[in-house]
Amino acid sequence: MKTIFKFALVIMLISGCVKEKETQVNDSDIFTADLQGLKDYFRIPGLAASVQKDGEIVYHKYFGYADLESKTKLDSTALFPIASLTKVFSGVLIMKLVEEGKISLNDSLKKYFPELQINEPILVKHVMSHTSQGKVGENFYYSSRFGMLTKIIEEVSGESFEDYMTSEIFEPLGLKNTVLLKDSLQIAQNNLPLVKPYLLEDGTKSGFIDYGYSSSAGIVSNLHDLAVFNQAIDDNKLISEASKNIMFLGLDDRLPYRYGIFNQSFQGTELVWAYGQYDCYSSLLLKIPSKNITLILLANNNLMSDPARLIYGDATSSLFVLSFLKNYLYSLEDMNLLETKESIKNKEQYSNQDFYRDKLLAQALAESFMARFDVKNMEMSKALLNRVFSEFPNYMKYADLNLLHTLTFLKDVAFHKELGEFNEFDEKIEAISAKLLKEDPQNPYANVYMGIYHDRKGNLNKAKYHFKKISNATNFSKFWYTVEANNWIKEHQSKL
Repeated sequence: MKTIFKFALVIMLISGCVKEKETQVNDSDIFTADLQGLKDYFRIPGLAASVQKDGEIVYHKYFGYADLESKTKLDSTALFPIASLTKVFSGVLIMKLVEEGKISLNDSLKKYFPELQINEPILVKHVMSHTSQGKVGENFYYSSRFGMLTKIIEEVSGESFEDYMTSEIFEPLGLKNTVLLKDSLQIAQNNLPLVKPYLLEDGTKSGFIDYGYSSSAGIVSNLHDLAVFNQAIDDNKLISEASKNIMFLGLDDRLPYRYGIFNQSFQGTELVWAYGQYDCYSSLLLKIPSKNITLILLANNNLMSDPARLIYGDATSSLFVLSFLKNYLYSLEDMNLLETKESIKNKEQYSNQDFYRDKLLAQALAESFMARFDVKNMEMSKALLNRVFSEFPNYMKYADLNLLHTLTFLKDVAFHKELGEFNEFDEKIEAISAKLLKEDPQNPYANVYMGIYHDRKGNLNKAKYHFKKISNATNFSKFWYTVEANNWIKEHQSKL
């Protein structure tokens, strides 16, 4: 980092009440190596990363390019669409309105949408916690209904969503690099330095920008402004400590999503986090309140988020998160983040074997995702899974939706790549799915995966059962799994 630029950055950070600890910036060689390795593995053109500890920036680094074609390197001037990280900002706005007595979390949705054709007693808190689908208040299913908070915020505040967000968060915090993105004209008129979007398909290709905003998504920002926003939450500058606790605790501590933000316990440590995922961008904010430390990541393709299936509500399925935890929480620097064909054969013994198991599973999940681009990743995923099942044979103890996804996705990749039947994990798939669907019969993800699984095995009646479970479900908003289920039923109607 050039001296002049570094001095300017320090001034910017101090002005936002977030200090950069110069002696510690970029001093974590292992964390840097991990991030560089993950950037290369997921073929992310540009990655921005910062770590905030006790109000100071202790790690701040840019990897790769804002624009591959022009070879423009990523730096602090670059802005990123943060997608669903916007929900954290919206959660704060709702809690401000609750503090002012203008709204109650127990208000009925029909109070603001009287025309709504829903019979279930859906309240504002159910929309905020993604528990408005199925049996209301019971299960977490990510839902587009969160966007309905836009109208509620506007009606209650008496301002447009943009004006209220600006007056209550952007302007008080001095977030000069943070805006709600409307359209391409806004970019041109304000000369907004957005990083270029990219897709990974048949190689890395230029992507597209998602325009428009709501309470669900639409903010554009950078590392500095997100660090200022994060510190303001920590310091209770936007909402009170009591309101923050309500936001972080949410409706039910059994569920991973609270009010606009995820919260989970990992080996006894609370992780409060959020992620964003567009088709061509991804973002992550992860807080460890007990350590007063926060990770912020921004990328210009979606592979920082999508492979980890963060939509299920487990941050530790992300290799990026596990690198942060092993380097800043557990001091497991001697543990390699990514295994190779050679290293996986070694019987490693670490002080935290459960963490090691979770790391292997996270890589197996990532490898299964990347197998759609290269079948070599399929073999690596298979090898990692076999290592896990050998080392930790009681797989029902740690079986979850991510593991089911990994196993069924490998079977689906084999089908699409015309590699013949892939039945190696069928017994485990059926046992894990039986467990998950007994606990949550309506789970749309488990049902769609098992529908595809039975379809690949040629058992159309069993496939139909799972797809019908989704198609016939009441009180569910349209999502990709409903489209998948309805399309399958329509396509196979004559055969059933």
